[in-house]
Amino acid sequence: MTASARAAQPDPTTKRSMRDLVRAAISGWLGTALEFMDYQLYSLAAALVFADLFFSSENPAVAVVASMATYGVGYVARPVGAFFFARLGDRTGRKKVLFYTILLMGAATTLIGVLPTYAQVGVLAPILLVILRLAQGFGAGAEISGAGVMLAEYAPARRRGIIASLVALGTNCGTLLASAIWAVLLVTFSEQEVIDWAWRIPFLASAVIMLFAVWVRANLKESPVFEERDDVVDGAALTKEQIVIRATEQGDQRTLDALNRKPIKAFVVALLLRFGQAGNSGMIQTYLISYLTVVLLLDRSIGANVVIVSSLVAFITVPLSGLLGDRFGRRTMYIVWTVVALIAIYPSILMISTGDTPLVFAGYIIIHNLAVMTLASLENLTLPEIFGSRNRYTYTAMAREIAAIIATGIGPVVAAAWVAAVTGSFIPIVIMLGVFTVCALIAALWMPEVAGRDLTDPRDAM
Repeated sequence: MTASARAAQPDPTTKRSMRDLVRAAISGWLGTALEFMDYQLYSLAAALVFADLFFSSENPAVAVVASMATYGVGYVARPVGAFFFARLGDRTGRKKVLFYTILLMGAATTLIGVLPTYAQVGVLAPILLVILRLAQGFGAGAEISGAGVMLAEYAPARRRGIIASLVALGTNCGTLLASAIWAVLLVTFSEQEVIDWAWRIPFLASAVIMLFAVWVRANLKESPVFEERDDVVDGAALTKEQIVIRATEQGDQRTLDALNRKPIKAFVVALLLRFGQAGNSGMIQTYLISYLTVVLLLDRSIGANVVIVSSLVAFITVPLSGLLGDRFGRRTMYIVWTVVALIAIYPSILMISTGDTPLVFAGYIIIHNLAVMTLASLENLTLPEIFGSRNRYTYTAMAREIAAIIATGIGPVVAAAWVAAVTGSFIPIVIMLGVFTVCALIAALWMPEVAGRDLTDPRDAM
């Protein structure tokens, strides 16, 4: 197909009906909600009951550490799953891979609910738990990236931001639902009943959502942009050699340009954008909650409640950020949000450091929404728009997972050590949030505007 012929092609998203778009949006939202519900269910179980259930009771402290370590195992599997599934998604289609990821994640979570305990089968119990946790992480590695890519390729160009923001909303829904399930469980049953059998209920109940999500995805049509790709024949991508021959014969210069370009700049920009959001998320949603109880000595319920309230506020923040991204552009809004976040960091953390409950809530809600949720809304769309059609899923998933495992792994640990070294001062938190936010700002200043970009273009945006 020549450049002139391609220019005459209609927007591929017009090949899908409004019903198809709604189904794709529900699919993306459900998958992300299930992913974050699974992880929150597990993290709460690891903190509350898994040490008693799956590890030797001879040393309770060691059991707690081992329980939390199984939570971390899932993150190790994510980059591996991201590469495997995303690469498959670029070669065989988004729909098929998103079906696999939701099935794998959901099945692993449900099976945790039927695991035997250490008292029943000994060391086999934690081994089985680790295997299922690895399966969870393997599937989750390409889930949120795939949902973002699918929605970006489904949505009309002028509405991509608001539609793709549903993926970010899914994170809130999943986290809140899991927290609510555990809250009801702990109120309804005694501590002994929870340890004996009731802990299984949340994991088994997740099967309902998983089965519905599987049904939705089984009936989902393939991404119209993937179907439009010239290097896809009979639902599978051609080899590089075949693409070169075909593009040369058709005079398709942009495909030849894409093959000769290295994705280094685009990938670095994506990494930095992700560093900003993931680093801030790890600091605010993980470390700051610990800071409230360990350093400020506040009641544990304050940390839990402030997360819930701020997550509810994000139901406004997230779609607003997506809407503004459609109106003014991704690059512009990244610059605006990161600058506003930089201005808000010090006063927000100062308010939190007072230990006064109303100020803690106000400070947390401000910084969480400005430095995390606004960027999450933009990120789910901007990363797919940065990359060309041939490797969009792979590069998006790898950038997300590599940056996340580094930023969220390093940030809270460094912050905890630094705060301890300066006897509880909040200044290290301010500095680290500033560093992560500046990473995203640098990337935004470096990148071109990608809003409304032709997603059938095989070339990266830079």
